Amino acid sequence: MKMTTFTYATLGAIGLAAAITIPVTLYRSGSAEVPLWSVAAIPGPLSAVHDFLGAQCRSCHTPTRGVEAASCLTCHATAAPELLTKLSTTFHSNIGECAGCHVEHQGRDRRPINMDHAVLATVGHSRAAEAAAGSPPAGEAGFRHAVAQLQALLDGSGADLVGGSLAPRPLPAATQTTLDCAGCHANRDAHQTLFGRDCAGCHNVVAWTIPAYVHPSPRSQDCVQCHQAPPSHYMMHFEMMDRTIAGQSNARVEQCFLCHQTDAWNNIRGVGWRKMH
Repeated sequence: MKMTTFTYATLGAIGLAAAITIPVTLYRSGSAEVPLWSVAAIPGPLSAVHDFLGAQCRSCHTPTRGVEAASCLTCHATAAPELLTKLSTTFHSNIGECAGCHVEHQGRDRRPINMDHAVLATVGHSRAAEAAAGSPPAGEAGFRHAVAQLQALLDGSGADLVGGSLAPRPLPAATQTTLDCAGCHANRDAHQTLFGRDCAGCHNVVAWTIPAYVHPSPRSQDCVQCHQAPPSHYMMHFEMMDRTIAGQSNARVEQCFLCHQTDAWNNIRGVGWRKMH
């Protein structure tokens, strides 16, 4: 009995010493100072573009804080002009979180690019938690950051802060409305601002299409509620060609239903398919 107690006490002391020594060593000297630590801790192979880093964990990972944007910018700052001059990627100027979408250790053949709108919401929640806690002294910054990340995880929206699923994830309606869709997608707005900026009223972040949408009856005459005529309809082209081809000499621009059918704009009533624009 005494030998068993002694054995357990010895193992407990060794475990406690390791639990204290390993984190301290990692923090002070890096993962290279702990034998086989990198091999044991690495979650999977790096992508081909980052494979040159090998087992140099601290090239990307900061002790107690994980992967920070500053580490990424050490190599990727030269890409900033391209990102910040395109509407769809300008959010990189203030997102402050790279690892959420650029998930690593998923294998050599997978590019570390995974746009997930849940990450944008997660980062917003994390920042709100940090702001609510106030500006901490320099020594407490890491702790506050960790607490903010943990809060996001507990709220159910922060899986990507630690490298979650690569599949797009739906967002709760209340969270989805906090995203400014037009901030990135305004130049691809098929509705040409007719429906304003409330994209979440119809669309979601998993798929842009709307499965439940049913176009109004072909007999509907309210086309202009959703559709705008092309610029050519406000020029002589409309009078000289469009109305003549459709056989509707008195048609007005807003009377789409007189010439067009609901399956395609180029399907002209009584004429058939005509490619004119």
